[in-house]
Amino acid sequence: MSKPRIGFLGTGWIGRHRMQAIVDTGLMEAVAICDPAPDCVAQAQAIAPGAVALPSLQAMLDLGLDGVVIASPSALHAAQSVEALGRGVAVFCQKPLGRDAGEVSAVVDAAQAADRLLGVDLSYRHTAATEAMAQAIRSGELGTIYAVDLTFHNAYGPDKPWFYDRAQSGGGCVIDLGVHLIDLALWLLDFPAVEHVTARLFAGGAPLGQVPDRVEDFATARLDLATGAAVQLACSWNLPAGRDAVIEAAFYGTQGAVTFRNVDGSFYDFAAFRHHGTQAHPIASPPDDWGTRAASAWARQLAGSTRFDPQAARLVDVAQVLDRIYAAG
Repeated sequence: MSKPRIGFLGTGWIGRHRMQAIVDTGLMEAVAICDPAPDCVAQAQAIAPGAVALPSLQAMLDLGLDGVVIASPSALHAAQSVEALGRGVAVFCQKPLGRDAGEVSAVVDAAQAADRLLGVDLSYRHTAATEAMAQAIRSGELGTIYAVDLTFHNAYGPDKPWFYDRAQSGGGCVIDLGVHLIDLALWLLDFPAVEHVTARLFAGGAPLGQVPDRVEDFATARLDLATGAAVQLACSWNLPAGRDAVIEAAFYGTQGAVTFRNVDGSFYDFAAFRHHGTQAHPIASPPDDWGTRAASAWARQLAGSTRFDPQAARLVDVAQVLDRIYAAG
């Protein structure tokens, strides 16, 4: 039986790491690469020597691919995903899938119409720490979850200018980092309805409304869920946090709590804990090579079936919350 034939659109650092993960599954055949940077193409072909370099997504789709991995700038994600799905090709896309809920809805609708698999690189779902938290939350051992605190502060900002152009990026730290926090909260709680959203957005310490030509670099938000739970989140770029990153999540229930946090400011190492009163017991710890698990999980799913996964509709729920944060801020 032949392997699904995959093309890779965008082979920068992230694109190559996802490419390596998919190739390493042994389930896919990497047949095409497209990137405007010759050095990125050369490094990608070192991973998949049999993949041909092509000038456009259209040229790749003309090969009759089974799937395409999209790691291009954010402004292109939705249109490129819709184009691929319209040609009957499954898609794995970097986040954000679209710059707003309208774009995300268009992609999900295209996937459903084509009956093709759609995945997004929401990688924090796949850490061992998150999986341990999910088991505790979903088993009911924490009782009723009534409060959630989420944080993602990055001591650095993105290194590409388009991130700071709202027309290209869709926004600043909220759509870049906050999307992971919102997805984690809703996913771990089985996507309850969000009844109310409040937010404050800042750029350079000023309210974002006073600097409309900029994107936010600090944000706080509160989501009131239909379950009665309150979710609070904060995210930022370039925060003087005293370490490279602060990434934390806490889910508080009537029978205890679970938390996870990055270790020593790392972007990659996480520990999770189960809390009983004043006691905290570790339930997950590094090392944990989680960064490419979302891509390899998509590859395994595609190897079994190219058909639409209804869970993709939840991507719209997350995008709608992002829109409401921007509207409230």
